[in-house]
Amino acid sequence: MIVTAETYHVPVLLKESIEGLDIKPNGIYVDVTFGGGGHSREILSRLGKDGHLYSFDQDADAECNIIDDKRLTFVRSNFRYLKNWMRYYGVEQIDGLLADLGVSSHHFDDDTRGFSFRFDAPLDMRMNKQANETAADIVNKSSEAHLADILYLYGELKNARRIAAALVKARATKDILTTQDFIDAVQPLFIREREKKDMAKLFQALRIEVNHELKALQEMLMSTTDLLKTGGRLAVITYHSLEDRIVKNVMKTGNPDGKVQQDFYGRVESPFVLVSNKVITPSSSEQERNPRSRSAKLRIAERR
Repeated sequence: MIVTAETYHVPVLLKESIEGLDIKPNGIYVDVTFGGGGHSREILSRLGKDGHLYSFDQDADAECNIIDDKRLTFVRSNFRYLKNWMRYYGVEQIDGLLADLGVSSHHFDDDTRGFSFRFDAPLDMRMNKQANETAADIVNKSSEAHLADILYLYGELKNARRIAAALVKARATKDILTTQDFIDAVQPLFIREREKKDMAKLFQALRIEVNHELKALQEMLMSTTDLLKTGGRLAVITYHSLEDRIVKNVMKTGNPDGKVQQDFYGRVESPFVLVSNKVITPSSSEQERNPRSRSAKLRIAERR
């Protein structure tokens, strides 16, 4: 599959997220989800000669889209290691960070990676191809109870236990190695009217487990809290309730669990102040142009 910046990923909420960063021309910014480079290009267009952008992506395919600009440093790494890399580059504080979470259009459209139930492909789902554990490893080696937990917690599937039991029964006959094997094992349990929606949740759950997405998100957000200057901006685009809940909690309370801490006068103590209490969603025209954007939510906060 030929990968280009245009085919890799169409940036979501581009104007809104970049404006939300309130970019200072000489500031230091981080785009932790480089992908096709759409958001990074827009950030660079607003930086002066002394500004700098650090862009992260753990997928080797994203390197095809690296922008030739001395103000850009590309970091091929999971964004959970944000603080380590900033220390490596001698950066103590940043002026803003952008995260466009979820899966790139490229991953869904690549018929070799196993992210989509539209294609019969190896059951892989690794965003970093060098990672050890694939989706097939999890499906074939996890206990029935652990599989049920994954599907319930990350896919919010009410019949998670029945699906897990079906997978264990199917793998007893032969290993589940492809997306079609996976679908064949569980399809009888899905109601036709909800099949596509529930299948999407099923694949989402497995993908989150393979890539440790929620744990990585928590670590990145806490690192961002430490790195942001006073007045620095955090802009995050989410696509499902699990990641959105974590982002909302960190912005409102300063921690992923949403545990409220109050001062002597009962005021909530948080390292952030919300730039807008209203969640920003794509316009109807953007949703029409880019169906992936339909579930997107943008939240922006400023470091106190």
